[in-house]
Amino acid sequence: MAEERTRQGKPADGTESHDPDFPEAFLAFMRQGWCDTELPVSPRPEAPDHAKRRAALAEAFPGETLVIPTGNEKVRANDTEHRFRPGSDFAYLTGDMEPDSVLVLRPGGDATLFMRPRSSRVTDEFFRSRHGELWVGRRPTLREKSTELGLPTADLSELDGALAELAPARTRVLRGFDARVDAAVRPYGGGRAEGRPGRDRELAVAISELKLVKDEWEIAQLQEACDATVRGFEDVARALPRDRGVSERLLEGVFALRARHEGNDVGYASIVGAGEHATILHWVHNHGATRPGDLLLMDMGVENRNLYTADVTRVLPVDGRFNPLQRQVYDAVHAAQQAGIEMCRPGVAFRDVHLASMRVLAEALRDLGLLPVSVDEAMDPASTVYRRWTLHGTSHMLGIDVHDCANARKENYREGPLGEGYVLTVEPGLYFQPEDELVPEELRGVGVRIEDDILVTADGPVNLSAGLPRAADEVETWLAEQREAGPRLPG
Repeated sequence: MAEERTRQGKPADGTESHDPDFPEAFLAFMRQGWCDTELPVSPRPEAPDHAKRRAALAEAFPGETLVIPTGNEKVRANDTEHRFRPGSDFAYLTGDMEPDSVLVLRPGGDATLFMRPRSSRVTDEFFRSRHGELWVGRRPTLREKSTELGLPTADLSELDGALAELAPARTRVLRGFDARVDAAVRPYGGGRAEGRPGRDRELAVAISELKLVKDEWEIAQLQEACDATVRGFEDVARALPRDRGVSERLLEGVFALRARHEGNDVGYASIVGAGEHATILHWVHNHGATRPGDLLLMDMGVENRNLYTADVTRVLPVDGRFNPLQRQVYDAVHAAQQAGIEMCRPGVAFRDVHLASMRVLAEALRDLGLLPVSVDEAMDPASTVYRRWTLHGTSHMLGIDVHDCANARKENYREGPLGEGYVLTVEPGLYFQPEDELVPEELRGVGVRIEDDILVTADGPVNLSAGLPRAADEVETWLAEQREAGPRLPG
């Protein structure tokens, strides 16, 4: 890495093209008169949980070395960068939040975190480089980080040599996060042979499947994210006028304030769909405006400071009351969601959560006179015509990613059973497009989705986002109460 001259078009030493050529007198003056301080770090209480995950992963690949990078900062435009967000699998195994770091997990579970240490006063990096602490703040020393994470650390400059010593036949890399690491350890046995995925792919699969069952600490993180999300929805409701329009982006921004105040950020791009925009599943432009009499669909979640995210959707009547047709659609989706939630038990097939919700929606579409066939025919896998008005699946796993465990094998996820400790969304919806001539005109432009985050336990489903009401009457009452309370700043 030390020999690398550029990263994403920038000098590897952290200087910028527009940096001045400082006179020697200034440089000499900057190099003197600095005291040294230590950060008051202590071991994180969750460090043993991360250690257990690393041990379980090492046990899945006996005799092998596993290399897991976090990734690098990404260019947003020219010489500005996106706020760094660690790679999810790396964070799941270490708890570290700094860019460029790499975890090397050796046979038997011994691990080393290669990281960029604090700016040395031996060189001019501390005041000249974009990595320097006068520019980005104090970074931990190797010792401080090791104390915090309960994990041996090494200078990132030593990573090249460590990777060069690895035998490709006994090494797996989580690829696609750090081009330098990908290039340093060539793939071994990549591609598909005898129907099996390549060796590196198996590493990604194994991490995803470890993440299916949430431990006690992870469940607490998800509950924290859901509780903050509830407060974010309350903030939005308090800023939503009943008698005039406001921009979707205003409401998006109100929620984002809560997310940045209480967490790391929003867990994904917030969907704020007023009126017919509610029928667009991933509406993230948010350049519309609310209108009294319309519905407002909001799909938003706070990502907490340990990167666990909520994923919640609610639909509000802007003027405070659902009209009869809006309520009929809303009640149908609510009933479908309840049917799905009740299926969230250990041993139940993941797909059966979806099918339970979809049957209720198909029955509602029949009652609206929209199904061209019977409910049973519509539910037949050879037909599924009901999906014209619902389109998406009902659930996905949730955790340190909003679509968690995405690399898990289908037999252990989408075609497998639910297990105790799984957390998944349940989010059925009905969407009647403005251009759909097969629905009555008064239904066109109506979209409803209700989404909650459900923990699977031996005693039944637990709704982590139950702080927000779901039934139509309760939603109307809650909205009135929030408006009466008035706007607030996060405290």
